[in-house]
Amino acid sequence: MNLLFVCSENRLRSPTGEEVFSQYEGVEAIGCGTNADAATPVSGDLIEWSDIIFVMEKSHRNKVSKKFKPLLKGKRLICLDIPDEYDRMDPILVRLLENRVLSHIHTNVRKKT
Repeated sequence: MNLLFVCSENRLRSPTGEEVFSQYEGVEAIGCGTNADAATPVSGDLIEWSDIIFVMEKSHRNKVSKKFKPLLKGKRLICLDIPDEYDRMDPILVRLLENRVLSHIHTNVRKKT
């Protein structure tokens, strides 16, 4: 299962999502950003690669929907409603991500040992 995490700059929230969910069996995760200066900008290739796209805020969902509408057919685009107020790998951010993302992916995924 390929999970794409989207925030603005790909420096705090989406890289945390990538790091956390890369530790789960059967999951590939990539973080990206909607801004042109993002560390990894969101692209059509990443949208096509993903099975589920998790955006942090409604503004990210709007940008992704507008820019990549034809590529989103059959994709799940889920807004996690996580504001930009956490540092990378902040334990509270990790917990929020796990609580909100795990309910949308296969119930049999577990952390790699």
